[in-house]
Formats: sequence, structure tokens, C-alpha cells
Amino acid sequence: MAKPQRNRKDRGPKERPEFDQAILDLARVTRVTKGGKHLSFRALVLIGDRKGRVGYGVEKGADVQIAVDKAVNQAKKNIIVVPFDKNTIPHRVEAKYKSGKVMVKPAPKGSGIIAGSAIRSVLELAGVPNASAKMLGKTNNKIINVKTTFKALESFKPKAVEDAKRRRDAVKQNVSKKIETVEVAPEKKADDTVKKTKKSAPKKVEQKEQKN
Repeated sequence: MAKPQRNRKDRGPKERPEFDQAILDLARVTRVTKGGKHLSFRALVLIGDRKGRVGYGVEKGADVQIAVDKAVNQAKKNIIVVPFDKNTIPHRVEAKYKSGKVMVKPAPKGSGIIAGSAIRSVLELAGVPNASAKMLGKTNNKIINVKTTFKALESFKPKAVEDAKRRRDAVKQNVSKKIETVEVAPEKKADDTVKKTKKSAPKKVEQKEQKN
């Protein structure tokens, strides 16, 4: 007997993956050996949870999908944590790697990410809300630019990292306090109105008796 087909609606919603991924560069490369040329594909992949964690991977494979899967697995091993508070990163940083040079600095609230190419993709997947960055080097190699950006994001001062964590905790505590006050305030007002009605009722009766 043939198995009954299941509708797509019965399968339920798909689970969202832990990390978002983006393919920054995909190239076809050849390796010349004694037996001839071997064709393969090289993939540069970025992954991030948009909450401070981001990683990159560069791998080769006989097929595009194989190269991407291998790069994602490598990126999960190279994850770093980018410290930032509700508005922007702690302070300005610069880094140099081979022919690449990158500068990343804080930006005011509402400006977004002012950057281009690989730096923008790294900051977006890391979840940084506002930042300004620029490539000062003379190379357009995306792999070098990504490695330089990661080197810059890893060079934040330990004190700045601790301050960013404290700010996050303070924001969470303030939000929880506001929720508690909003829940308690209506109950107090209701009790006060009941007390006022009880106290005002006997006075009206006494006034009517005096008139009579």
C-alpha cells in the first residue's frame, strides 16, 4: 500500500537556525599536479547570531555545497564575541593584517552601520546597532579584509568589555523594574477609590438629616 502523503501544513513551522550565514566570496580554483589540473571551489562564509557572536570560515570542496558546509563548520570553531551596548561599540580600534588595514569606531544612535563590503557584513551578523568603519588598506581581497576586521574586533580593552556587560545588566534590571511598577500601580489606585467612596457616603447622609 502507498503511504498517505502529508501536507506541508501538518509539518509545523521550521525551527530557526542558531546562526545566520552569508557567503561573501565563492571562487573556482585549480591545483596543477603531475597528473593534471584538479578543479575545486573555495567559499568564504560568515555566520552570526546578531547578539554579539560572529565567526568566519574559508574552505575548499569538489562542489559548491561541500565547500560551503565545510566553511560553516570551520566558522563555528572561529567564533568571537563582540562587546557592544544598546547603542554602539565601546571605543575606536584599528588593526593591520598583511596588506589590509581596518578602522572601526563608535557612531551615534540612529546612524546604523556606516561601512562597506566585508566589514559591513561582519558587523551586521554580529548585531552591532551603530558603528562606523573604513578600510584603510590597498587591497580588495575579501579574505584579508575579513581577517583584519576580526583582528580589530578582538582588540577591545578588557575594561571596555566589562563595562558593556554591566550596561546590558543595568538595562535588563531597569526593564524588569518598570514592568513591576506598571503591574502594581493600578491595584493601588483601585483601593484608593474604594476607600474614598466609603468615607464620603456617611457625610451625605448627615447633611440630609440636618436639612430635615
